[in-house]
Amino acid sequence: MASAVPVLVATALRRKIWLLMIVVVILPAEGGSHGASAPQEILRGAERLAPAGPLFVESAAATGLAFTHVTGAGGQYYMAEQMGAGVALFDYDNDGDLDVFFVQGGPLDPASGPRTGPSSRLFRNDLTVARNGTRSLRFTDVTDRAGLALRIYGMGAAVGDYDNDGFLDLFVTGFGAAALFHNSGDGTFTDVTAKAGLTDPLWSTSAAFVDYDRDGHLDLFVAHYLDFSLASNKVCQDSVGARDYCSPRAYKPMPATLYRNDGRGGFTNATQAAGISKAYGAGLGVATGDYNGDGWPDLYVANDATPNQLWINRRDGTFADEGLLSGAALNAAGNPEGSMGIASGDFDLDGDEDLFVTNIIGETFALYANDGKGNFEDARTRAGLAAPTAPYTGFGTDWIDYDNDGALDLFVANGAVNIVEAQRGQPRPFRMRNQLLHNAGSGRFIETTADAGPALAAPDIYRGAAFGDIDNDGDVDIVVTNNGGPAQLLLNQAAHGAGSNHWMTVDVRQPAMNRFAFGAWIGLERKGMPTLWRRVRADGSYLSAGDRRVHFGLGISPAIGALVIQWPDGTRERRPDARADAMITVSRRPAPPAR
Repeated sequence: MASAVPVLVATALRRKIWLLMIVVVILPAEGGSHGASAPQEILRGAERLAPAGPLFVESAAATGLAFTHVTGAGGQYYMAEQMGAGVALFDYDNDGDLDVFFVQGGPLDPASGPRTGPSSRLFRNDLTVARNGTRSLRFTDVTDRAGLALRIYGMGAAVGDYDNDGFLDLFVTGFGAAALFHNSGDGTFTDVTAKAGLTDPLWSTSAAFVDYDRDGHLDLFVAHYLDFSLASNKVCQDSVGARDYCSPRAYKPMPATLYRNDGRGGFTNATQAAGISKAYGAGLGVATGDYNGDGWPDLYVANDATPNQLWINRRDGTFADEGLLSGAALNAAGNPEGSMGIASGDFDLDGDEDLFVTNIIGETFALYANDGKGNFEDARTRAGLAAPTAPYTGFGTDWIDYDNDGALDLFVANGAVNIVEAQRGQPRPFRMRNQLLHNAGSGRFIETTADAGPALAAPDIYRGAAFGDIDNDGDVDIVVTNNGGPAQLLLNQAAHGAGSNHWMTVDVRQPAMNRFAFGAWIGLERKGMPTLWRRVRADGSYLSAGDRRVHFGLGISPAIGALVIQWPDGTRERRPDARADAMITVSRRPAPPAR
């Protein structure tokens, strides 16, 4: 068992920037180059914290969160070796803090028998809080006693309570296999893959639990990548003739699978009936949201080198892919991009869900701004995101208000898939650094990676990223996986010290069906300011599952008007008793008796 360590606290006051006038800025040239100077920040009555110390502190080893991913690379350049693996943050034991599940890879040897060696791992969060508020964070590896020593060539993880027993279950995707683990509620899990009808021999990647038919039972959407096998592995070279990993264009893309929950502990394959089989794509990222504002859950899929898909829910059990029509499938030149990770959220405070998509080096990362009706504009250049992202290949990402100022920022986990020329001849020549991009509150972003401290300065082959308040201190922390290397735990220090911004975290519950209210739309009303909106979900990013609780940064004022909750069935409630600087649980009120 790892020794407990106190969570680091910044001791100096954080300097506040407060501008009461609109600042005129010089915008970079369209498309910008990597060498272009970053735009100045626009602030309108909001503040940005300039930390005196590191904003994020890498704390994996110090807290006992020791996990190293294994690629199994042996010189054959199998496609699966470069994909990395995901991570899930979820409170499996219902004790109020986030536990961590890491997906493991392993050997890729076609001649091997039963799989041995490293397995996926579950770490229990043993957070303690003293009477004076001091926090001690440590993790205990409980994999074996929990029954989660899974040995497949794992890819991603999805979290949801599929049987409505009040405990979160776990689905793990992989190359050639997938697994569903039922949470027994006593600290253990049972493999129910075959019993539930979820055996999947394809290459599955990201997945999402979503109640697409609004019947109160969580269904399951599973993305698939390529029609690839070890026997079909091709030999590819880079620009100088050296052996390298092939492009995904060397193999056929595969359709996703949609499983409908039958309400009795099993799933039926609804892919064809729902229309999902009509479009193929090399799926890597999956996010849920209501992108056309009709109150029904839709799906967005990030495809690698094939058009992205926007599956709009027709409210009759079927979907239509409106990616091309909506403007969210291709770049401005009409070309598909090498898309991997997805952030879905309302970055511009207009009450709808926008999409940020990470891509391969040279393409820049996409920002699709939603008009509220499911029509998207590629706003990456106007928002200042094209130039800073052009030199990187991005994977895990999400909208996070890392400084609690009320505006959604971006974190991106980066790592190359082809040899970085400057690292040629070195071990693991695919290393890149991660990025932090601050929302300036005017539709533009500035890179603030330098503010984050040494934790984000170290280049490596980063892949999955999961987001949530791991130490329950009021800010969003990050767990990042590393392809063939140790995972990172980035503890956010924004909530510490005098002068910190205010915040609120909301946990919503329903009494019987869809008990964790996946798909609920939560609004935080503020006097004289736009309502902040968040979606209850655990999907998005890349191969990973994040905190289902919703987090709000409030800026310098703790004043709150009310919480507005649109439950998954469309019913709305308004709760005027919300309070700042607290984690609150909101249970759905019983429906009034019929007259």
